[in-house]
Amino acid sequence: MASKPGILTEWPWTWLGNFKYLVLAPFVGHSIYTYLMSKDEISQRDITYIIILPLLLSRMIHNQIWISISRYRTAKGNNRIVDKSIEFDQVDRESNWDDQIIFNGLLYYIGYLLLEQGRHLPLWRADGIIIIALLHSGPVEFLYYWLHRALHHHFLYSRYHSHHHSSIVTEPITSVIHPFAEHISYFALFAIPLLTTVFTGTASIVGFGAYITYIDFMNNMGHCNFEFIPKWMFSIFPPLKYLMYTPSYHSLHHTQFRTNYSLFMPIYDYIYDTLDKSLDTLYEKSLEREAEVPDVVHLTHLTTPESIYHLRLGFASLASEPHTSKWYFWLMWPVTLWSIMITWIYGHTFVVERNLFKNLKLQTWAIPKYRVQYFMKWQRETINNLIEEAIMEADLKGIKVLSLGLLNQEEKLNSNGELYIRKNPQLKVKVVDGSSLAVAAVINSIPKGTSQVVLRGHLSKVAYSIALALCQGGIQVVTLDEEEYKRLRAKLIPEASTYLVLSKSYLSKTWLVGAGLSEEEQLKAPKGTLFIPYSQFPPKKARKDCFYFSTPAMITPKHLENVDSCENWLPRRVMSAWRIAGILHALEGWNEHECGNMMFDIDKVWKASLDHGFRPLTIAAATESKN
Repeated sequence: MASKPGILTEWPWTWLGNFKYLVLAPFVGHSIYTYLMSKDEISQRDITYIIILPLLLSRMIHNQIWISISRYRTAKGNNRIVDKSIEFDQVDRESNWDDQIIFNGLLYYIGYLLLEQGRHLPLWRADGIIIIALLHSGPVEFLYYWLHRALHHHFLYSRYHSHHHSSIVTEPITSVIHPFAEHISYFALFAIPLLTTVFTGTASIVGFGAYITYIDFMNNMGHCNFEFIPKWMFSIFPPLKYLMYTPSYHSLHHTQFRTNYSLFMPIYDYIYDTLDKSLDTLYEKSLEREAEVPDVVHLTHLTTPESIYHLRLGFASLASEPHTSKWYFWLMWPVTLWSIMITWIYGHTFVVERNLFKNLKLQTWAIPKYRVQYFMKWQRETINNLIEEAIMEADLKGIKVLSLGLLNQEEKLNSNGELYIRKNPQLKVKVVDGSSLAVAAVINSIPKGTSQVVLRGHLSKVAYSIALALCQGGIQVVTLDEEEYKRLRAKLIPEASTYLVLSKSYLSKTWLVGAGLSEEEQLKAPKGTLFIPYSQFPPKKARKDCFYFSTPAMITPKHLENVDSCENWLPRRVMSAWRIAGILHALEGWNEHECGNMMFDIDKVWKASLDHGFRPLTIAAATESKN
C-alpha cells in the first residue's frame, strides 16, 4: 500500500478474494456461446472473441515461468544483481499480480463488443505490426518516461507509486504491482498502438498477441534480479544500449529511485541526463558473478504431488503459506501428472532456496522424488545415489555441513545417513541427521509437570532417544504393544528401564507419536489429549476434541534473512529441528558427523539453539492447530 493511498488505489474486485475471476465469467461464457452457436461455417467464424481467454491464460503461464526461473537463479546466486532479502510482506503485497491480467481481459472483451473494427481480425498483418513497433518506440516510450517522472513527484509518489517501490529487491511480477489508478494510465499508453491499428484496419491477432507478450517479457526481464543479457550484443550493435534496457538498468531504478525512468528503451534517460552513472559497472559485475557456495545445505525432497505448487520455485503465494491441499488442484492435474513424469527422468538435485543467518550462507536443495517413491524398494538405490551425489557435490564445493531432511535420513533407506559415511570415509562435509535437536524439541514440548506419556508409532532413532531421556528424567513412558516394549527395554539402561511401562490403558493425555499412528488409535485417546509428533511427517488429524502439536521445529530469529516461504506444513518463520541442526553444527564448529547411531548431548544442542536465537514453539501453537 502507498504511504498515503489516493483515490482508485484498490482494485474494484478486491472484496471477491479468490473468486475475483468471476468478473470474467460472463464474457468467457458469451464468447464460447457465440462461437459455438454461430451459423457460419467453422472456417468463417470469428476467433478473435474466443481467443482472448487463451491469451490471458498464456500471460499467466508466461509470468509464472519468469517467477520460477528468477527464484531459481537468484537462489543459486550466479548473475544475481541485488543481495538484499525478500520477506513475507513483499510476497503478500505482490500476491495480486494477476489483477492486471483480469483488468486487461475485461477491457479486451469490452473493446471487442464496442468496436466493430475489432472483429474478424486476420491472423497476420505486417503493416499493423510495423505500426505497433513504431508507435511504441516513439509516443509510448516518450509519454511513459514523463509519466514515470511525474509519478516520482512527492504528491503522486506518496499516493500511488511508492507502493511499487516498496519492493527494493524485485521479482518478475513486481513489474505489475501498482495501484489500480496507475494501471489505468499504463493501459491508456499501451492502447495507443493497438487502437491505432484497429482504427486504420491494420490490426491482427498476431500483432495484438505479440505486442502484449513483448510488454510482459520486458517487464518481467527488467525485474528478475539476475543479469543475462550478454555483452556481445552491445558490442556488435552499440546503438542497442539506447533501444533495450537490461535487468541491471531497472534494478538501479529500484535502489536509487531518481534515475533510469525509461520504460524499455533507455534513450530518454540519455537525452534528459537521468541515466545512473553506475550502470555499466553494475551490469558487468552482475554478468561476471558466479554461483554462490553456501556454508550449509539442507537436503529435502518433494512430498505430495501437489507440493510442486508449494515449492518456493512454484506459486509464490502458496509457498508463503503452510502446505495444505486446495480444492482447485484437481483442475491442474495435467501439470501435476507432467511433473511426476519429470521426476522419473530428471536425476539431479536442484536449488530451492537461499537464506542468510548472520554471516552464514544457507541453501536448500531438493531431491526430485516424492514421498511415495521413498517407500518403493526398487526406488531406494536411485534415491540413495541422488543423496550421495548431493553429498559428494557439497564436499567438492567445500560446503561445511549438509543436513538430511524428511525421508533422506530414513533408517531403512540409509541407516540414518550412516551409509554415506561408510562409503566415503574421507568426507570433509559433515553429514547431520538432526536427531539430537529433534529429541530436544519433543522433550521441551511436553507440558511441565507431566509424569507419564504414551509412546506410539513406528520406533525410530529419535523415539529410542526420547524414551531414554524421559526415563532417565523420571517420566514414565507407556507403550501399548508388547513387541515395542521389548525393543525399547533392550535399548535402555537398567536404571531407566523401570520407568518403561507396558499397559493397555489409554488414560494418559500426552501422546508422543511417530509415523504409522492410525486413526483408530487416535480415537482411543482421552478427550483433550495432546499429540506431539516425533516423526518428520505429522499424523493425519482424526480428532476434533484433541490438540495436535507441530512436528519437531522451532521459531527462527529475526536475523535469519530472505525468508519468504514456509517449510512444508510449518507456519511462517518456523523451521524443522532437522534443518536447524545443520545450522547449529556450522555455527558451533562441531567437527563430526551426526548420523547412524551417533547422538549429540541433548541439553548441549538445545542450549546452543536457544543461544543462537531459536525459540521453542509453545503449547498455544498446538491449540491453534486444533480441528
